Amino acid sequence: MKWFRSYGPGLLLVLVLAAAAQWIGSLIPLIGGPVFGIVFGIILNHTYGKPANSLQGILFTSKKVLQWAIICLGAGLSLSQVWKTGLESLSVMLFSLTAAFLAAYGIGRLMGVPLKLQSLIGVGTAICGGSAIAAVSPILEAKEDEIAYSISTIFLFNVVAVLVFPALGHFLGLTQKGFGLWAGTAINDTSSVVAAGYIFGNDAGTYATIVKLTRTTMIIPISLLFTVIKAVNKKREAAESGKTSHFQFMTIFPWFIIWFLIASFLYTIGVIPAGIQPYIGDIGKFMIVMALTAIGLNADFRKMIQTGYKPILLGLIVWIVVAVVSLIVQYSTGNV
Repeated sequence: MKWFRSYGPGLLLVLVLAAAAQWIGSLIPLIGGPVFGIVFGIILNHTYGKPANSLQGILFTSKKVLQWAIICLGAGLSLSQVWKTGLESLSVMLFSLTAAFLAAYGIGRLMGVPLKLQSLIGVGTAICGGSAIAAVSPILEAKEDEIAYSISTIFLFNVVAVLVFPALGHFLGLTQKGFGLWAGTAINDTSSVVAAGYIFGNDAGTYATIVKLTRTTMIIPISLLFTVIKAVNKKREAAESGKTSHFQFMTIFPWFIIWFLIASFLYTIGVIPAGIQPYIGDIGKFMIVMALTAIGLNADFRKMIQTGYKPILLGLIVWIVVAVVSLIVQYSTGNV
């Protein structure tokens, strides 16, 4: 009862807003529930405000529920299928990932975009939009307004991609598999990848979805890399200040990534039945809506406005770089 008194009001508030966001998102899938969740949270926070007794539950949802959501998504990934598709798309995926981070940090630094926003936009564009941003944000200790801004930026170009990519694919004469590979490596959010793929053709949609799910597994090494960098920086800061470092690497280790892998392994060997997996996936997706609603409730819209247009411009540039590099590698390897 004590736990419920502390966390219940915030969880209930988030649950109601997330349910509304999910419903409206199902009516307008081009936008989707997660984006409506962030918007509803920001609007409520800047109009009526949050009840004082809801703060703990909202924070809990934005951190812990988000991690559970990532684990649920892992329960829908077959490691054998990921391995097969990964080998086919490895060169395109590695080049596009590298290009995303080089552009995010190189151009972001020239533009004066804050480092955490560079990282969030880079990882969101490189891997899988909101899910990847959600995964690394606790490691980076990103603030809610930084998370909300970066996810909103990524979402903007997801919408553009759904509208533009199929027409460009036909103009470039891409095959069904070629377009699926391009969409799966150059569009951020899974729902947008699926939408663009099936607009182009059924075979393209199927292959794009598999490539995108394979690309999602890059959350694992990227999260671990950010964890190591964070640990090194913490130790260096302690050394420069002359203080004894009490920092423990394991305190920031993203344990939910291990559970993500375990869930994927259990699905691969058949412990998680194929008939149950869609329900687990739906639960995970709704948890993401809840988490992003909570992030919206904690986001400071005024700070987002003060940040200016530069992160959005950076997101556009990084997205174009990834799309172009993906196509160049595909043409170079004959996967068009």
